[in-house]
This record gives sequence, structure tokens and C-alpha cells, in this order.
Amino acid sequence: MTLNLPYVGRFAPSPTGPLHFGSLVAAVASYADARAAGGRWLLRIEDVDTPRCTQAAALEILHQLAVYGFEADGAVIRQSERYEHYEVALGQLAHDGRLFACACTRKMLGSAPHNAWGEVIYPGRCRDLGIADSTHATALRLRVQDDADAQVAFTDRTLGALTQNVASHVGDFILRRADGLYAYQLAVVVDDAEHGVTDVVRGEDLLMNTPRQIYLQRALGYAAPSYLHVPLAKNDAGEKLSKQTRALAIADDAAVDTLNLAWSFLGQPEMGPMASVTHFWRHAAAHWKPALLRPATRAATVSE
Repeated sequence: MTLNLPYVGRFAPSPTGPLHFGSLVAAVASYADARAAGGRWLLRIEDVDTPRCTQAAALEILHQLAVYGFEADGAVIRQSERYEHYEVALGQLAHDGRLFACACTRKMLGSAPHNAWGEVIYPGRCRDLGIADSTHATALRLRVQDDADAQVAFTDRTLGALTQNVASHVGDFILRRADGLYAYQLAVVVDDAEHGVTDVVRGEDLLMNTPRQIYLQRALGYAAPSYLHVPLAKNDAGEKLSKQTRALAIADDAAVDTLNLAWSFLGQPEMGPMASVTHFWRHAAAHWKPALLRPATRAATVSE
């Protein structure tokens, strides 16, 4: 089941630090895609991982987006204010027999196989043990059916047709952590569904999450949005720009120039000098061409 509704996109930064060029690239792509489609663009602060997120970083991100001309359609959404929604989804899955409590530690899973991107493929150790879920002392995992339902196929708007068997490449995955925090996979799926997101435009670093998110959407009876994953900006060492690789924050006093750099990085038609961010976005909405990101010509398995 897919969506056939008026376009609703979103940008969803985690407030673990300021926006850098890599995050700006994703923001530009999502905003241009929404505006070119005449759609709505939502801003969601993904602060569900409270130990890593700060209010100061969230405020800085909002300031940076304003300086760079991004205008959200509606109030800013904060995951830290939506816990009851995630709990309702967990209740539905529990009622359907799709959850189980897991007491596994990293050490216990040390000998488990890993997938191609370094994650443990959960071996089902606690799946049928009937461990009591006592005061959030255990994680909650989604019971991934080991059958045809685990085969997820979708078409990325730039990468083309992609498939993954979630059972064999991921296994039962966590929806609520042992420390009681809701997992990214659950929060993003519930948020996108409840806010009517039809189109997800984000960096390729999140591509591997897409099959399990579609699998979870199916389990909850949600429609799947369209996906477009954009190339990642990297440093001279070939590492993705991030807080961990000490990427510099985008500067307030170079907004137009930096937007042009992001636009060029995305392979879009050359703009030439722009007088203001307002002029930049007017041009971007009229000339955004997702097909220039990367030819959608290959079929692949999301496990390589």
C-alpha cells in the first residue's frame, strides 16, 4: 500500500550538534522537492534519543534553518513530545502478538552474524523465552516473520528498484530500548504516518533503514511513502560529514553561497549569482530535477 495524496515532505534533524554541509545537502533536497511539487514541508526535531540530544542544539538548528530561508508549514514537531503516540503503536503490535521482550546484551550477541553494514543480525535468542517485560528492564523487539512477508521491495526515486529480506539481513529489530527510550525505527514510522508524510527525501546513510521501516509500516497498517535518497557529502578522507568526523557548522554569513554549493553538489542546473536566499529558493523550486541526482537504472539488494 502506497500513498496517493497531496505532497507532504519533511526534514528531520537530530539535535546532537549544529547543521553542517552534509545535513544542509539533505535539507536542500527535501525542501526543493516539496516546493517544486507545490507541497507542504514539515520540520521535525528527532530528539527521541535524549542522552545524545540537547535543547541548545535544537535551537541552533532552528536558527540556522531560518537564516538559510527554510520555512516550515506548521509548528515544529518534537519527538520528545510524542511518547504517548509511540506507546499506542507498541500496544497495537503487542495485541497482534508481534512484540517480545529481549534481555540480550551486546556481549551475549557478540558471536552473532553481522550484515554488510556492520549490524548484528538478531538470531532470535529471546524470541520464544517468554521473558517478563518488567519496568522497561528489557528491550522490546518486533517479531519479524520468517516468510514471504519479510521480503521488502521498493523503488527509490534515484536508486531504482531495491529489495531486502528483513528476516535474513536484520532479524527481529528493537522498537523500545532496554533503557526505556523509543527506537528511531518506531518513532520515524509513527511520525511519518500520523503527519501524512507522502515523500521522504534524505541521505543515503539512511537507505538501509528503509526496508525495516516499510516492514514496520505494514505491521501497523500504515501506507508507505515514496523514498528518495540523496548522495552523501564526505570529507577528504572519504568519511561522511558528521559530528563524529568534526564537520564544521554552516556559517550564518555565507548562506547564499553555501546554498549554491549544496545545489551544485546535488547535480542541479547551475544558478549563477543570487541576490538573496529568497531568490535562491524561488529558482530552486522552478528548476529542481531529481533525475540529475543519479540515474535510476539499477536493481539491487539492500544488503551489499
